[in-house]
Amino acid sequence: MTQPSAVAVPPGALQRLKLYFEQHEREVAVVFFTGGFGFDILTAGSIDSWLTIGQQALYLLAVSAVLVHMFLEQGAPPPELARLPVPMRWYYEYRSALIHFALGALMNLYAIFFFKSSSLLASLGFLAFLLALLVANESRRFKALGLPFKFALLALCWLSFFATLLPVLAGSIGLAMFLASMLAGSLPLAGAAWRIRRSAPERFALARRQILVPLGCVLVGFLGFYLFRLIPPVPLSIPFIGVYHAVERAQDQYRLSHERPAWRFWQNGDQEFRAQPGDRVFVFFRVFSPTRFADEVRIQWFHRQQGGWVPQDTIPIKITGGRAEGFRGYGFKTNYQPGDWKVQVETADGREIGRIYFTLELAPTSPRSFEIDVQ
Repeated sequence: MTQPSAVAVPPGALQRLKLYFEQHEREVAVVFFTGGFGFDILTAGSIDSWLTIGQQALYLLAVSAVLVHMFLEQGAPPPELARLPVPMRWYYEYRSALIHFALGALMNLYAIFFFKSSSLLASLGFLAFLLALLVANESRRFKALGLPFKFALLALCWLSFFATLLPVLAGSIGLAMFLASMLAGSLPLAGAAWRIRRSAPERFALARRQILVPLGCVLVGFLGFYLFRLIPPVPLSIPFIGVYHAVERAQDQYRLSHERPAWRFWQNGDQEFRAQPGDRVFVFFRVFSPTRFADEVRIQWFHRQQGGWVPQDTIPIKITGGRAEGFRGYGFKTNYQPGDWKVQVETADGREIGRIYFTLELAPTSPRSFEIDVQ
């Protein structure tokens, strides 16, 4: 009598999915990271939304509590999970995943806020730094880098949180506001180290290495980026900027006149500007700023010459916040030369919010018809 042979049971869909993930973990992580970042760009809440601010505060407090607990547990024997209540067992099993998720979500959000608050060229170094840390947080090696790296990421998030929050609350930006936000952002981890010194003095040397030194390094980095004007001027951002032949206000709307052909759909207005005698060049923009925000921006005109971009004119404009579509403003130029031009909208301390390029060509007087955009 023959023994029945074993029949291979095909794996279920869930098992096949798990097997595929294990075999292609890096590729899947890259796809989900890229897709998640793009999704967050489209769905991230407003920088002055109290729901968004509350979510950030909740994540920061949760990660801070877990990391301080992990710090205090160093050197102690690991708990016997089987003897712990279910909630505590889940906490020990999933706290690293909680830290990984919360820090990733926070850095994703701050990268988006900073990305929206300046042109890519102006803040490329700072954004590259944030994106590098985002990738590090998504990598398999993140868990093996230890508590100092985790506290450095937490310090980055605390500093970014207050760098976006205080200008929203105060309604202005500038050096004093930035320094105040750096001080406020340093207090949570500095306070945790002070508390450790009071309650467990023998651990303070370790706290200095694992908490205060990472905090200090991140703080110096922030100050350096600000000194070289590489930190975007959050919470301001420019959702729209364009070049036009005329800007006319009609009640609560602006009528923008341009000659741009329909196939140049990626341009805003006349970025190929044909100037007839007597024409003025208008630059129209919208600046998003939170409610109760009141400050000044500057429109800076540059003309490309042999030595590079040469400043031409600077126009200061007062802005106020509260409008969902952004504060609308414009400037114009009557004295100009043919060639390449650049217009930047900057803060009063010279940090760029947005820019636009256009080429100006002198043309003889001839009949023309304008298209009208409404903002």
